[in-house]
Amino acid sequence: MISAEISRSWYLVNGTNPEFYDQAVVAHPDQIVLDVEDGVDPALKAGVRSDIVTWLEAGNQAWVRINDRPSDFWADDLDELRGVPGLLGVMLAKTESGDQVSETFHRLGGDKPVLALVETALGIEEARDIASAEGIFRLAFGSGDYRRDTGASVEDIALAYPRSRLVLASRIGNIPGPIDGPTVDANYSLLRDKTLHAHSLGMTGKLCLDNEQIAVINEAMSPTQSDVSWARSFLADFEARGRVVRDGSDPPRLARAEKIDRLAQSFGIHPA
Repeated sequence: MISAEISRSWYLVNGTNPEFYDQAVVAHPDQIVLDVEDGVDPALKAGVRSDIVTWLEAGNQAWVRINDRPSDFWADDLDELRGVPGLLGVMLAKTESGDQVSETFHRLGGDKPVLALVETALGIEEARDIASAEGIFRLAFGSGDYRRDTGASVEDIALAYPRSRLVLASRIGNIPGPIDGPTVDANYSLLRDKTLHAHSLGMTGKLCLDNEQIAVINEAMSPTQSDVSWARSFLADFEARGRVVRDGSDPPRLARAEKIDRLAQSFGIHPA
């Protein structure tokens, strides 16, 4: 499994369908997120939690999207998941403050990371506080709920501000780049364009709801073969000249080349 710090595809699987859990593993996303929040009827949440715990205890691994802090289900979610083997961390729905992250982290036992799903205007404005909270791992953009909260359209320009806020907050908080919200359209050309756009803003992952989106997201969120060729050529030349810095452009180019090379090795990307 790809390290969660650099994971690109985050496959959100409705927890009401246990048969889909194993299917998600076979689809090979970078990360699996089992959902006990948005897609689960309140009357079914207890049973879904039990199904997820049983699956994790059977030797499987996943993240779990839990209910938001003010909800009636938050405490039960964490109490049942605490100490469960196979739990990689939790995705906290509708995060609106750093305190909600730290409370979640401690209630879970203080040993599992919290991925904050930011879905409201308030959450976007508090992104810096959230990105600096104890227990925070990465930020994710709940674009659908954000649009409902603000009336923003699905157009890239309308969502550029919240995406950029999450990118800047992640950098200031010294955490990995944020995860973009899902694209629900079945047009894979559009999905690729949307993913490339989010990546161009500094986002480094994307939620997906369909296993057929995984390969598109992974490709669009990865360095290109030409990027890898440039990076390795630069690094080879830098080593050949004794790692001597020639001018002010060398340090940022070196940092970029080293980052691309690390990602290429992790993702198994080879130069063109």
